[in-house]
Amino acid sequence: MSERSSIFDMIGPIMIGPSSSHTAGVVRIGRTAVKILGEIPQKAVITFYNSFAQTYEGHGSDRAIIAGLLDFATDDTRIKTSFDYAKEKGLDYTFKAIGNASLYHPNTVKLELSAGDKSVEIIGESRGGGLINIASFNGFRADITASSHTLIVLADDTRGIVAFIANVLSHDDCNIATMSVSRKGKNDMACHFYEIDSPLRPLTVEYLKSLNAVEEVKNIDLTNI
Repeated sequence: MSERSSIFDMIGPIMIGPSSSHTAGVVRIGRTAVKILGEIPQKAVITFYNSFAQTYEGHGSDRAIIAGLLDFATDDTRIKTSFDYAKEKGLDYTFKAIGNASLYHPNTVKLELSAGDKSVEIIGESRGGGLINIASFNGFRADITASSHTLIVLADDTRGIVAFIANVLSHDDCNIATMSVSRKGKNDMACHFYEIDSPLRPLTVEYLKSLNAVEEVKNIDLTNI
């Protein structure tokens, strides 16, 4: 199925320059990673790939990703001086660059984040016009647009679990916009990604967490990233 774009996608978001791909998209990847982690990270290893690896300093993608990790919006004037704010917040970060990674989108950034006992690895792609794709979550293929209420479920790869969780969501009057499942091997752990049109009730989230087959549930509002 081909991707569709609205006139608003082509115009792009209100942003601090110079580029929607190199600034706004990168900020949104950082902010999405923060939502998935659950808080602003204390440590971050940031790897830029391909085109990003060649241009991230000159185009301000380095400042943009730090701004995103501090949860600044795309139009926040503090983006230009985000390094200073990172120092104030105690964010310890390292940049890496890999210029020829053929398996990755031209504008790709990998984030390895930690805060206390929490950690997450996110691979994000900046698609232009501020649009992004979260391609990977902790080694699982994700393909999250970061524009909807999003449910991430890590569960045993048991027969019927996908249909069961989808049925639970339907009983919460939630319409599933997109759904994908990634697994590391047959009968191993699987990660479910549901983008839904409305938020889940807290009771539903707690019920999903209580299931024996479920190891982790992340219920994230990505509607205003």
